[in-house]
Amino acid sequence: MHEMSIAEGIRSVVEDAARTHGFAHIARLRLEIGRFAGVEKRALEFAFDVVMRGSAAEGAVLEIIDLPGRALCYDCGETVEIAERLDPCPLCGGGRLLPQGGDEMRIKDMEVQ
Repeated sequence: MHEMSIAEGIRSVVEDAARTHGFAHIARLRLEIGRFAGVEKRALEFAFDVVMRGSAAEGAVLEIIDLPGRALCYDCGETVEIAERLDPCPLCGGGRLLPQGGDEMRIKDMEVQ
């Protein structure tokens, strides 16, 4: 389960930020995850709760913000939202799409105390 290693990476970022900025506790952490990032959200929520024990984020609320998959359609020239990587363009039906987003994952912000 790679969600555990993702949670460990988040913990590392949290601990570095706590040391650098001098806060003691994180109440909420907002994480943006793209549709194509390959992350199982329920598994990440579980891993987050386990991995954050004993850290500044212990007991923090994890809020996951879903980001859509996006692609540039070479047939109509528009950037469109797609549900799956191989979906046709929802505007023109063309099949020549270049993914432009949806595989990202980042900490958007943290509510600290």
